[in-house]
Amino acid sequence: MAHTAPAHPRMRSWLFAPGDSEKKMGKAEASNADIALLDLEDSVAPENKPAARAMVAEHIAASADARRLWVRINPLTTHDCIADLAAVIPAQPGGVFLPKAEGAADITQLHHYLTALETAHGIPQGRTLIAALVTETAAAMFRTGDYAGDYPGKARLVAMSWGAEDLSSALGAREQRGPDGQYSHTYEMARSLCLIGASAAGVAPIETVQPEFRDLAALEARAKTVRAQGFRGMLAIHPAQVDPINAAFSPSAEELAHARAVVQAFAEHPGAGVVALDGAMLDRPHLALAQRLLAEAQAD
Repeated sequence: MAHTAPAHPRMRSWLFAPGDSEKKMGKAEASNADIALLDLEDSVAPENKPAARAMVAEHIAASADARRLWVRINPLTTHDCIADLAAVIPAQPGGVFLPKAEGAADITQLHHYLTALETAHGIPQGRTLIAALVTETAAAMFRTGDYAGDYPGKARLVAMSWGAEDLSSALGAREQRGPDGQYSHTYEMARSLCLIGASAAGVAPIETVQPEFRDLAALEARAKTVRAQGFRGMLAIHPAQVDPINAAFSPSAEELAHARAVVQAFAEHPGAGVVALDGAMLDRPHLALAQRLLAEAQAD
């Protein structure tokens, strides 16, 4: 069976919903989130996981827009992982979110599982996409550059994200942030390694959650900051967070107008390495950024 390359979804906002709550899964799907992320891992107690698998599979199968529905499965090192995949892949979710990933070998292993299940259920091979949480263990921190290589399953990988909670637990750390509310050095390093690793791999870097879901002003400020740093989207834990995230990760009219002006300035001076625009000197990296912004806006 030929491998397919499905179009990548919009990935500004990823809204988690516990897989054992039909109400919360329904709210996530009904929201403006680009991706509703049905969770079988941390938000589901061990004794509830079998029921949650069935509920998630039924919810996806009944959806009119299943490509927007992704599933966070349990880590590859657990027995729950295979049970999760066997339950939900026949319903054809848009993708799976892999926690505690520790390098490209984990993507390849998950790819082989997905390929077997897709084949068994008549699903085009390669249809199920992958996003990975790449900083949740100490070992994972050393392997964020591995995802850039050429390996089986690479075509499925479309996004990488990071997390502070599981990493702090692995490190035995009692706090993640300082008195000013900013992440301490270790977690800023995790964020940076995710961003750099995703860029090297050619996939979307996705910012981690903001636990203080009622503080939308802080959420908006953080989303705008990390977008300026290069992140392409953000995880959410409450529907109220979705619209501010979507707004922060959507280019403004002013940004698009400036990008068009940059492209036009270089078009008017073919072969130039540097052009002047609005009193500033711009070089080729500015052109590349402008072209990328316009291409992403057109894709959206």
